[in-house]
Amino acid sequence: MEGIWEKLKEWFAGNLHKEVVFKEEWVEYLVDHLPLYSRFPDELKIKVHEKIARFVATTYFEGCGGLELTNEMILTVSGQACMLISNHPGEPYPNLKSVLLYPSTFSSVQERMNEDGVIRKEFVHRLGESWSNGTVILAWDSVARGARNIYDGRNVAFHEFAHQLDQEDGRADGVPFLAEPQAYHTWGEVLGNGYVKLVDRAERRKKSVMDHYGATNIAEFFAVATESFFEKPRQMNKKHPVLYQELKDYYQLDPLEWHRARRGE
Repeated sequence: MEGIWEKLKEWFAGNLHKEVVFKEEWVEYLVDHLPLYSRFPDELKIKVHEKIARFVATTYFEGCGGLELTNEMILTVSGQACMLISNHPGEPYPNLKSVLLYPSTFSSVQERMNEDGVIRKEFVHRLGESWSNGTVILAWDSVARGARNIYDGRNVAFHEFAHQLDQEDGRADGVPFLAEPQAYHTWGEVLGNGYVKLVDRAERRKKSVMDHYGATNIAEFFAVATESFFEKPRQMNKKHPVLYQELKDYYQLDPLEWHRARRGE
């Protein structure tokens, strides 16, 4: 990633007053590569378009590991990121500065403390990362695969941009900014209970609507729950109705409506 930050500064210098326009030809990309987009009602699509225009204009994209960026890549990432916040007011991801795309799984160095208290550095293979300094790193093949399959509850773009929402206050604690101060108590109670239940099911190796990776910590639980909320709304609402309602209130969206509309219910 050497030189990325210099490129980022240069990009911002040249794009500070960039015109914000959603290009109509982008719709074809969204239809072709984001099946979930086609399920959105027209009024919601318009909001997504507005968010995408701002997102593309204010976010620096960089292809890494030999990856050559295309419009498909930029719009697939931007579209999924903006789906999450389509009904949120204000700028999309105000702290976000850059999105780095690798062709496939990438490695990052992490420090871990062993039982003796010795800190060791090790390489970890990742599909995505979200940094509180405003950077999201993604494996393109995983992004594309997650965008195509809207039923498996696994979407690395949704996952990492949920982390960005969580990290807007500088902390990765599973608590994004909420509309009302009194909402934090309910959020903590509902997400906390959901996390404890998932940890229990993971320890007993029981199946769950949500990926067991969400049992890692509360921040990962929020990100994993977001994936299931958008891609498995029927199962989420049936198995975790209180959690589903909490996420519905936060995102100001109800994915269950799109799935019902698709089936003509």
